[in-house]
Amino acid sequence: MSRIKSIILFFIILLLNAVAVSADQPDSLFASGNGYYQAEQFDSALAIYQRLEKKNYSSAELFFNIGNCYFKKGDLGYAILYYLRAERLQPNDDDIQANLDFARQFMPTRLEGVKINPVSEFMKTLVKPVTLDTAAWISSLLFILMIFSLIIIVYFQMRGSAVKITAISLVVMFIIGAGLTTYKFRSEYLEQTGVIVAQEPRILSAPTDNGELEFNGNFGLTFIVEKSVEDYYLVIFENKRKGWIKREDVELL
Repeated sequence: MSRIKSIILFFIILLLNAVAVSADQPDSLFASGNGYYQAEQFDSALAIYQRLEKKNYSSAELFFNIGNCYFKKGDLGYAILYYLRAERLQPNDDDIQANLDFARQFMPTRLEGVKINPVSEFMKTLVKPVTLDTAAWISSLLFILMIFSLIIIVYFQMRGSAVKITAISLVVMFIIGAGLTTYKFRSEYLEQTGVIVAQEPRILSAPTDNGELEFNGNFGLTFIVEKSVEDYYLVIFENKRKGWIKREDVELL
């Protein structure tokens, strides 16, 4: 009898472990977070979404939902941060763009007008509609087409202006595609960009609390990091204004 009880207990433990593992899977956690969000329990939903994030689970939908939770809680700095993270993964999503634009309407200040680099801004406009994976895939396809075409031209000793124009066009297209892919990778992943998440952080002239106040920032402002020193970043904003800001007041994309 005791042996039967031991076997039953063993299978009960296995079943409970299976249920626990299943409940901790990304899909289960995401569904649970969505349930809390629909019930307007935004703190609970956010806690579950953040568990997924800590497990290195990354998706535009997850970041979008985290942004929505922060927006509902009134934390607009973090809402904008996560909408931008979602936009990076899915740049053509209308819902992400609409929520990002709406959240930005509540920003007290927008440092726009003068672009840091007009050429850089033009390049960003070109690469923004596609993800890095898509850009890399297109560049790879162009490279394969270029090599395949050149092999055919050389092997069959093809001549004529049409052949030359085709070959040159493929080479130029590959160079442009590779250049745009490299730029997107550099600007979005190698170049450190960030968002102010604090309400009114002080932008200082030096990386110290005793630095002279340059101006007061506000949540949602984006910047490029030029240098980091201990607890401070030297950042440059869209209108070319520079200053030092505490790390605790910002989050990097």
